[in-house]
Formats: sequence, structure tokens, C-alpha cells
Amino acid sequence: MKITVIGTGLIGSQLATRLAGLGHDVTSASLSSGVDLLTGEGLDAALAGAHAVVNVTNSPTFDEKSLDFFRTTVGNLLDAGERSGVRHQVALSIVGADRVPELDYYRAKVLQEDLLRGGPTPYSIVRATQFFEFMEPTMSWTSDDAAVRLPATAIQPIASADVVNALAEVAAGHPLDGILNVAGPDTFTLDALGRLTLAARGDERPVITDDRAGLFAAVHDDALTAGPDAHLAPTRYEDWLTGTPGA
Repeated sequence: MKITVIGTGLIGSQLATRLAGLGHDVTSASLSSGVDLLTGEGLDAALAGAHAVVNVTNSPTFDEKSLDFFRTTVGNLLDAGERSGVRHQVALSIVGADRVPELDYYRAKVLQEDLLRGGPTPYSIVRATQFFEFMEPTMSWTSDDAAVRLPATAIQPIASADVVNALAEVAAGHPLDGILNVAGPDTFTLDALGRLTLAARGDERPVITDDRAGLFAAVHDDALTAGPDAHLAPTRYEDWLTGTPGA
């Protein structure tokens, strides 16, 4: 099957490798390969002959501008896909995106989902929880040399490799015309996860629970944890941190 992956970052690069390893004909598309989602330049060539396209791009900002980014890029991708005969549009989104309207970026992801649902092509949406790999930058937003401040927000993080496996399976299958939620096997509070991470790194700074600190301070209750219908991935955070074989 010919599959085009839009985006070559953390997820896109792994996904292209995974799909190729499964025997698919994969095209990786990004600005570096001459594909500009904002203008539509290069999209027709990147999608030529593709059965499915997987969009794993991110807005360059997390503010209100992200709404315009997804409005424009999803429209361009849907139009190009229709011209090229793409039969399956797949997008990566966020578990709980529709439950945190206070965050501009989450509202932008909901807009992306809505545009996909209203588009001309059968679709699948894979919603994932926060990636393990994002814990370090999340802590950096609210840390200094003396301490790390994090809210006690409930999260259920997942390894990016497990997200890639779910995306690969969905992309190669029949369109869901709906949502698949994927999450890690364990739920933590963000401050507790910070302490676990610092301990594994040998960092002796304390984590101070501060429900006003950082992006996730706007999240309430269990909005970012998966429901009972979610697919739970196998990799545990502690194993990933320590590089345990099989993690």
C-alpha cells in the first residue's frame, strides 16, 4: 500500500520507518522535501497514487495562531487528497482535546478533527495522551536551578513508539470514520511524574506542587486521561526511563 506521511518530527520519522518495515510504499513529506501545507505547494506530487495519508504535523505555536494553522493546512490537505484520489485521511490528535477549551492549541486540534469529519474522504482520528518524551520540556517551562513547579494534573502518558504502532495499524486498515484513543498503561499526577523523572536522572531538585504552573494548570479533573474504551499501550514509564529491555 502506498502511504504518505505528512511531517518528519518525533512521530513522523518513526512512522515512516515503521510503515516501510511492514512493506508499505512510504512517502515522507515536509518542508525539507518541498511540501508546504500552508500554501499547498508540493502536496499533489506527495499524494500522487497514495491510498492513505497520515497527518502528524504540529502548529509552530500553541496560541490562537494554531487555529489558523490547522484551518488552512487541513483544508489544503483535504483538497489535494481529493484531487489525488486518496481514500483514507488519518490524523493524530490528543486525548481530551475537546475537554480543555481553555487551551488554544487543544481547541485547534478539535477544529482539525471537525474539518476532517466534514471532509470528502473517509477518515480516522487517533487520539493519544501526552508522550513520555515531552516530560522533560514540560518540566523546563516551570523550573529553575532550585526547583521544578508542576500542577497535580492527572495524566496517562504514552511512549511515542506505541503511538507510532497504533498509527501504522490504523493507516493500513479500513477508515474508522471515528476516533481511536490510545494511552499508556498507568495514570500519574504530573507533579508525581516529575519527581519520578528527576529521581531517575539523579536530579536532586524538589518538585513543588503548584496548580498554577505551566500549560497543564488549565486542565481540570481527569480530562487528559483515557476512558474505558481506550487502547492501552504496553510500555510503562518507569521501564522507558531506565531503558529496561522490551520497554
